[in-house]
Amino acid sequence: LFEERSSGINAEYGGEVRIENQTIAAHHTVVFDTSGAAVAVSNPGSGLARLVLISGEPIGEPVFQHGPFVMNTAEEIEQTIDDYRRHKNGFENAKNWQSDIGQKFIKGTLWK
Repeated sequence: LFEERSSGINAEYGGEVRIENQTIAAHHTVVFDTSGAAVAVSNPGSGLARLVLISGEPIGEPVFQHGPFVMNTAEEIEQTIDDYRRHKNGFENAKNWQSDIGQKFIKGTLWK
């Protein structure tokens, strides 16, 4: 039940999911409005399908997104990207940080 919340499903890792009468491929996101009380989700394939369900109260504010950055205005996005590039305001350790998942992706071992 989604009860007056903005909710979404993110199909992850592999496989696909069926939401009501629509098939959603892996690595795609579906966003629901707040008008329904329930939604049917199934796995139409014979393999494993994984998904992430996220739900929350609508924030009633504008949302701007660029890559991994989400802010309220385009100006805030520009400032955040500048902070990231200059390694300041929370990004001080970003210069030398490496993702374990990213390294597996580069080596071709992520899905093994």
